[in-house]
Amino acid sequence: MPTKAALAAALMVLLTAGSALAAGLPVAVRVNMASIYRLDAPASTVVIGNPAIADVTIQDPRTLILTGKSYGQTNLIVLNQRGDRVLDVPLEVVQETANTVTIFNAGARSTVACAPDCAPTVMVGDSVSYTQELTSSMTAVSAAAGQ
Repeated sequence: MPTKAALAAALMVLLTAGSALAAGLPVAVRVNMASIYRLDAPASTVVIGNPAIADVTIQDPRTLILTGKSYGQTNLIVLNQRGDRVLDVPLEVVQETANTVTIFNAGARSTVACAPDCAPTVMVGDSVSYTQELTSSMTAVSAAAGQ
């Protein structure tokens, strides 16, 4: 029986090809990332079972943008203009593991993105003090840049 990691890798390949939604397969989205998905039929209404885990936007009737907000599982339902179900698939938000390093120091967790140099990044699950310090620094840099 394949491992969860092997199944997740297979799903990511399918998603890259844009075929998972059309096939009604489970969908995987990375936390803090957005992915574009094409539908075979036009969507009028989209629903995420738990909006704390993921968000969805209709870009146009056949294009959805899914954004991973927090780790976990929920579902995605797509309805057409008549209210008929076009799609109902499981949705899992997973952690981006490529080019990231998670550091545990005296029980506190922090994450750095390393591509090619390492720099702090905000990830769900990092310690609150690390996240607050990093977001405060990001806010100060944005303010200095006039954004």
